[in-house]
Amino acid sequence: MSNHKLAKLLTDTLPSGRPTLFNPWRDPCTDDKPCNGPEAKLARLAAHLGCDPKFILCGEAPSYRGCRHSGIAFTSEHLLSEGRIPRIPAMSHRLTIKKSPYKEGSATTVWKVLYELGIEERTILWNALQMHPHKPGKKRSNRRPTSAEINEFGKPALEILVKEFPSATVVAVGKTAERLLESMSIPYEPVRHPAYGGAAKFAQGLKLLVGGASGRTAVE
Repeated sequence: MSNHKLAKLLTDTLPSGRPTLFNPWRDPCTDDKPCNGPEAKLARLAAHLGCDPKFILCGEAPSYRGCRHSGIAFTSEHLLSEGRIPRIPAMSHRLTIKKSPYKEGSATTVWKVLYELGIEERTILWNALQMHPHKPGKKRSNRRPTSAEINEFGKPALEILVKEFPSATVVAVGKTAERLLESMSIPYEPVRHPAYGGAAKFAQGLKLLVGGASGRTAVE
């Protein structure tokens, strides 16, 4: 399947127009510049999917500083502007109306570790819930997704993604992803989420996994 077709198939499983769930690939955002509409984010997601991954890292949900504007999990406008995302040229223009590009702590940590381990070209990033969950009337906020939201909206796309890349090792980044993958009977390797002081343990866990300490998958 082409990466563009896969991106469309994945995002077509997600609804739009929900009051506290923002769909980056279908809903318009007033913080985005006209050049950064849903189609632009879909194109970036397609480019991100255009590899033969060794790893699929699955986090919890997009944040208002990251995927909401980039269209890629664990990825911020700042990282895109620096040209840090494989298969996507450095952005010569701004994506949002914010004075300076949005930065996202977990995104910065994840990509730093991927580069340190040499797996940045062979990793796909995703989330248990692919839409940005926010508080009512507060688009610049994050909230924990409910189990019902994850089960209804997160499972279908994740199932498609894992089936498309059956040889990739699925990595649960945090307990939310662990619970979802467990409920779907999808084999996975757990690592600490980098948020809330977990950056060092995230890096250590992924390093052990990439080095083959799990006994399941090692990078060739």
